[in-house]
Amino acid sequence: MELYRGGLRVNDITNRWYQDISKSNYGAFITFIGTIRDEDNIDALSFDIYEPILKSWFESWQIIANQKGAKIFMAHSIGDVKVGESSYISAVASPKRRVALELIDEFVEDFKANAPIWKYDVIASKRVYAKDRSTPMNGAGVLSGEEND
Repeated sequence: MELYRGGLRVNDITNRWYQDISKSNYGAFITFIGTIRDEDNIDALSFDIYEPILKSWFESWQIIANQKGAKIFMAHSIGDVKVGESSYISAVASPKRRVALELIDEFVEDFKANAPIWKYDVIASKRVYAKDRSTPMNGAGVLSGEEND
């Protein structure tokens, strides 16, 4: 798991991951790259991360991957990421393609639902919580992103 300030350097990260597994006899290496879209008049998205929970969540996925002979990689941005830049990359390396295809799908969907990352729209240099595009975390209390009235 890797965290970076600002937009991700996709080629550098994915090439390094590929080099890491290229001599490991994996038959499949599948990446998912999330890019900030130009929508709702945003200039960027901004991300806050609760690292201890994210690390624990990611480690639980590594255990799942290891049981299938696979390895999971992930990089995410902290702070502002401009439209057109990447804020999220994940990858799965496995001996067989079916394992990698299934794991990348499950991992990305669980990431979206359960990773402790809060998203903000950046419009005219102001951060606005993107409540309509966020998924609340069960039991997160104050960390759920919900504003109390």
